[in-house]
Amino acid sequence: MAKMKMPSQDDVLGMWQTSGLKEKLIFTFIMIILFRFGAQVPIFGIDSEMFRNLASGNNIIGFLDLFSGGALGRVSIFALGIGPYITASIIMQLLAVVIPPLETLQKEEGEAGRRKLSQYTRIFTLFLAIFQSTMFLTFLTRSSKGAIMADNVTLFFVGGIIALTTGAMIVMWFAELITERGIGNGGSLLIFIDIIASIPVYAGRTATLIAPDPGKQISLILLLGIFFAAMVLIIIMQEAIRKVIIVNAKRQVGNKVYGGVNTHIPFKLNPGGVMPIIFAIAILLFPTTLLGVLGQSPIIPEAAKGIIEFISVDIINPSKLPYYIIYFLLIVALTFFYASIMPNMQPKEIANNLKKHGSSIPGIKPGKPTSDALDKILGRVTFIGALGLGIIALIPSIGSHLTGITTLQGIGSTSLIIMVGVALDLINQIKTHLLARQYEGFLKQ
Repeated sequence: MAKMKMPSQDDVLGMWQTSGLKEKLIFTFIMIILFRFGAQVPIFGIDSEMFRNLASGNNIIGFLDLFSGGALGRVSIFALGIGPYITASIIMQLLAVVIPPLETLQKEEGEAGRRKLSQYTRIFTLFLAIFQSTMFLTFLTRSSKGAIMADNVTLFFVGGIIALTTGAMIVMWFAELITERGIGNGGSLLIFIDIIASIPVYAGRTATLIAPDPGKQISLILLLGIFFAAMVLIIIMQEAIRKVIIVNAKRQVGNKVYGGVNTHIPFKLNPGGVMPIIFAIAILLFPTTLLGVLGQSPIIPEAAKGIIEFISVDIINPSKLPYYIIYFLLIVALTFFYASIMPNMQPKEIANNLKKHGSSIPGIKPGKPTSDALDKILGRVTFIGALGLGIIALIPSIGSHLTGITTLQGIGSTSLIIMVGVALDLINQIKTHLLARQYEGFLKQ
């Protein structure tokens, strides 16, 4: 057997220069720099340092601030981050399942249909950004009046809504540009960058906590071991596949016989990647923001305020058990939802394509029996993947409570999965890009 020749350094450098990957990475890097620059620019008329001190004891504000890379704490023009765009994308995907015209756009009208859906998503993002900026500034003006330096509160309120909404739309534009002209999924990558930007803050808090206590230092080592184990499980979940063996029919052309080689269909254990996690966070953040504003409103009766406070403090508080139960159930449900809309996980379409090409699953008749068999396989695979993803999301948080190192709780569970998942997706996209270019060069020779 001939020995495969490994690519030399010159081959790799040549591929880097000719593949266009360098330009994509540089463009992505420039977008990230602009994104982080905008996160440092506060809106006019706010003392961001005073607001950060006032909000430092608020768990909900701290949790929201994590996913904006500190932009929310600074009340910067990018304070809303990618949240409105992610929420609008979720809602549009849900509507595309239940509204036939939108489903037709998504599945049958190709690129033109997807462009229309993208345009609808942008419009919906605009309305969500206006709503969320209004809610945030209402909360800000009622709970942190000392942080507002503007003489005219009304003018500050209107100007703030315009600035925050514009910032959210710019962030959406950055995300779309990265997806189209850069490397990786723009929305996920910007969330990844925000989390990375928050790590020094969490590290500083943890260092302050454990410095005077040797017992806490040992607990931190144990917690980091739990984090590492969770990272290994995340990688296994991301890369694991279920192979369904396919038998291809033989075709005779003249004296030669073609086909007859067994192949397989790879079904990923976690088809949605990090998207169920991101979607679950977006869904949980929306009522958190809304209830925070309603609790400050003077038109809400005191009895209703008591209910709102109970829900905010005891139900959807990131440091409470009910929050994690809801979080786990959302991840499981969204994993099933994401699997149901994936084009390569539709049993009927797969069965029809196999029948057209004369292929089949061993021991199963083509047509409806194949579709039913694939549906059963996909149901089991998705169930295992959803359950595994939900459990992995809770492991670091449980570890934080057991060890008593709660300063890393926010960055432990959700953020860890997003960081590892996005990093793996980015690496896979780079590999796919290089491989595609390599084959293109081979075909041109």
